[in-house]
Amino acid sequence: MTAPPPGPWPPQQPPPPGFPPGPPQWGPSPPWGQQPPPQNGGNRSKWILGGLVLLVVVVVTVVAILLFTRGSSDTSPPPGSSSTPSSSIDNSEVASANDDGPVNVVTDDPTCDAWTPIAQTLFDQQEKGWENRDASVPASSWTVDQREMHMNIAAAMNSAADATSALVKLTPHRVMRELYQQTIAYWRTYAATIPEYTAADNHLAAVANGLSSTVNWICGAISYGSAAARGMLVTPGVAPLEVAPIGDINSPQPFIESGSPLCTEWHAMVAAYRDNASDWMQNADPGIPASQWPPSQQRLFTSMVTVMGDNAGEIQQLGLRSKNPVWRDFANLIAKYRFAYVQAIPTYVPSDNYLDSVASELVVAIDEACYAAGM
Repeated sequence: MTAPPPGPWPPQQPPPPGFPPGPPQWGPSPPWGQQPPPQNGGNRSKWILGGLVLLVVVVVTVVAILLFTRGSSDTSPPPGSSSTPSSSIDNSEVASANDDGPVNVVTDDPTCDAWTPIAQTLFDQQEKGWENRDASVPASSWTVDQREMHMNIAAAMNSAADATSALVKLTPHRVMRELYQQTIAYWRTYAATIPEYTAADNHLAAVANGLSSTVNWICGAISYGSAAARGMLVTPGVAPLEVAPIGDINSPQPFIESGSPLCTEWHAMVAAYRDNASDWMQNADPGIPASQWPPSQQRLFTSMVTVMGDNAGEIQQLGLRSKNPVWRDFANLIAKYRFAYVQAIPTYVPSDNYLDSVASELVVAIDEACYAAGM
């Protein structure tokens, strides 16, 4: 396997099982890389809720870069505002406009290469101290340096949102479009809070980071082949009766804007799954393929078949009951990746853990969206 590039890159290894650390105040996972994860275990990063370091695969080479330019103006916009005017768009310009079918595992998407430099640029900016911030400190108590750091992050998020707007039009998949749109929405909403930031606003950053990381893992699963290999084994979904309108691609609105009674049930589902999967989350080694599992690892992974299957079914029902087309699509996406991971367990290889990471990251993003909405 090719050695990792020089510099402060995290080690190349499969993503750890289970939910990302919490309470979330971390930045997005670095973009998916080009080298496959190792086939052997060892030095596994335990992804235990409570604040351990997130180790992920990073980009080795940027395959394609889209350059986005802003129109000139006499004054710069404040960090919480977009430099791109709010506008609706002709649906004929949106590649996914006619995608009204069921949500399934995404096995290919032409926007992944273009997404990489956008995510990498924002990640690099967040590495300049923001990821280690004390999110409980309000803007009224910031030092001059802290305020400058947050203003820079707000500008970087708005810049990333501007660039991602192009991908909203280019992806052929409705659910990928919705992921991009909601990432934009929460980036912009968080950036707008910076002048008067309070601790509660950190939930907005957590949603944005969870959604952008979901895209990273989806692209990783595509790149390493686990999406295609396992996705075909999952029973296709049913087409929804309605889909969310495309709306304003430059300044979309958060998909959960006010408290939903379903949020309480979603929080309970997350807590129950965490308890049921805790042994696996803490002790499973995602770097060991099934062909090399000792009895202890075989027991851990096999125990998750029922746990994940039941959880996927519950998530689908919650999404359906939400009466929210975007929430429903996200719930179905989670379920499909859970089912794909379950299908992978008998012949598991390390790259299959990207499937679990898609599901886990998006579960937490929705959980945080509920908190951000006051529920």
